[in-house]
Amino acid sequence: MKKNLLLSILMAVFTLMSCQANNAGSESTPTKKTADNKMTKVELETSYGNIVVELYNETPQHRDNFIKLVESGYYDGVLFHRVIKDFMIQTGDGNSKTAGPDTSLGDGDPGYTIEAEFVYPKYFHKRGALAAARTGDQVNPERRSSGSQFYIVTGKIYGSDELKMMTQRLAEVQKQDIFRRLATENREKIIELQKNQDNEGMNALQNELIMQTEAEAAKHPFKLTDEQLDAYTSIGGTPHLDGQYTVFGEVIEGMDVVDKIQNVTTGRMDRPTVDVKIIKAKIVK
Repeated sequence: MKKNLLLSILMAVFTLMSCQANNAGSESTPTKKTADNKMTKVELETSYGNIVVELYNETPQHRDNFIKLVESGYYDGVLFHRVIKDFMIQTGDGNSKTAGPDTSLGDGDPGYTIEAEFVYPKYFHKRGALAAARTGDQVNPERRSSGSQFYIVTGKIYGSDELKMMTQRLAEVQKQDIFRRLATENREKIIELQKNQDNEGMNALQNELIMQTEAEAAKHPFKLTDEQLDAYTSIGGTPHLDGQYTVFGEVIEGMDVVDKIQNVTTGRMDRPTVDVKIIKAKIVK
C-alpha cells in the first residue's frame, strides 16, 4: 500500500469529522415495508420503451424509498442525464424535469440521503443491476446513497486476464476500505495528534494502521465469487464498482431499451444531446 495515499485517507477522515455534525439532518424518513416476501416490480416508461426493474427485499431502505418516490410521481418526467456507453445510464435528478439544454445536472435530490445497504457479494454490478448513485468517498465516507438518483449497469464483458487485473485492483480497494475504517475508529487519537501538531506521532499511527490493515486483508483475501466470475465473463458488468455503491435491484425486462439509451449521442457531462426521459414510473404486479 502506498503511504502517501494512506496519509491522504488519514487526513480526509480527520477533515470530515468536523463536517459530520453538519450533515446530521441528511437522514431518510422511514417508509412502509412490503407485507410479504415478494419482490416489488417497477415499470419505467421511457421515451425509448419500457424497462421493468425488480427491487431486492434485502435492501429495505432503498426499496421503500424507491416505492415512495414512484408512488409520489417524483420520477415522472426526469431525464437520463448521464449516459456512458458500456458503463451505465443514470437518472433521478428531480431538477432535470424542467432543465434547459445547457443546464448542468446531477445535483438534484429530495434533500436527504440513504444509509448504504451493501449485500455483497450476493448482489453485485452485473449487467442490468440497479444501483444508487452517491457522492464520492472524500465527502461521503459512509457511502450513503442519493435520495433519488440511480443508475442501470450496462458494462462490458471481461476476459480472464482483464478480470485478474481487476481483481488485483479490487484487492487494493479492499485494503483502502480497511484502512479508512481503522482510521475512523482511531479518530479521537488523530484529533489529538493533529491538535498537538505531532507529525511523528501521526506517522507512527499511520504505520501501525498499515500493519493492521495488511494483517486483516491477509486473513480475508479478496476474491470474486464463481457467480461474479461467470457474470463478468459472459454478460458483463462493472466490477470496479462492487462494494462501493448499493445495488438494490435489477432489470427483469427491457434491457434492449437500456441498450438503446446507452447508444444515444451524448455531449457535455455525458448528457444525451436529445432528451431521454422517464415518462411515467409505476408499481406493477
